[in-house]
Amino acid sequence: MKSTVSTLALLLFTFSIQAQNSKKDYLFKLKTSFGDMTVLLYEETPLHKANFIELAKAGRYDSTYFHRVIEEFMIQGGDIFRKPNEQRANDDDRIPAEIVEGLFHKKGELAAARTNNPEKKSSSCQFYIIQGKVYSEEELKTDQNKLNRVFEELMMAGKIDSLRQQLIVLQKEKKIDKMNKLIARSKPLLEELSGEDLSKGMDPKIIEAYSTVGGVPHLDGEYTVFGRVVDGLEVIDKIGAVKTKPGDEPEERIYMTVEVIEMKKKKITKFYSYTYPEN
Repeated sequence: MKSTVSTLALLLFTFSIQAQNSKKDYLFKLKTSFGDMTVLLYEETPLHKANFIELAKAGRYDSTYFHRVIEEFMIQGGDIFRKPNEQRANDDDRIPAEIVEGLFHKKGELAAARTNNPEKKSSSCQFYIIQGKVYSEEELKTDQNKLNRVFEELMMAGKIDSLRQQLIVLQKEKKIDKMNKLIARSKPLLEELSGEDLSKGMDPKIIEAYSTVGGVPHLDGEYTVFGRVVDGLEVIDKIGAVKTKPGDEPEERIYMTVEVIEMKKKKITKFYSYTYPEN
């Protein structure tokens, strides 16, 4: 598929007309050897939704596989260009970013992969599904970038030797998660010594999600979230736990096929608690 901007604009126009005149929408069942995941796509990200629908209906996601898996982070797949006889995409194929406030990286969210680019444009086909982990409220309310900077400055000045020694022990034991939590708990001390406020604001609903369901907060605002898994969350954990090779590719390939399911929007709202935006 040649997803140039003009092609995407035409695709979006056609999709928008069909969506406005239809009382139905699509769900997508991602079938794997570890079980099935049912995915709903957001109306708030129409370019990504239209692109995914086109690929899925054409069967182009079938026989692709999850090629990058990082436990407590995400599972990534959908690279149609790894299949034989598929022409490699170029930069013009990327989808313009649709980063929407209120759509964030909690567990089960579907987001578009991308390479580094200033416009944060998405891959024309690759997606990832969030597994993530549960965070404490203190971790979520801390500006991690500022905290890391202040920590490094105070450590270099020799003002937090006791904390430094504790971290060295944890590092030797490869307890990275405990290291991060220790630094987060040290926030009051770091604020006192530096005179800086290391807090950040976050929507209470987002804090609740990340501290209960879990996710990957640091990806928010950087990648387009355009759907979510509404059934089969346990499959994410099963895939996330597989053994991987260098480069995070599973030792055994996890193939997928994608079944397109048409359903009335009222039923989708009723069964999956998704409210469609008003036109």
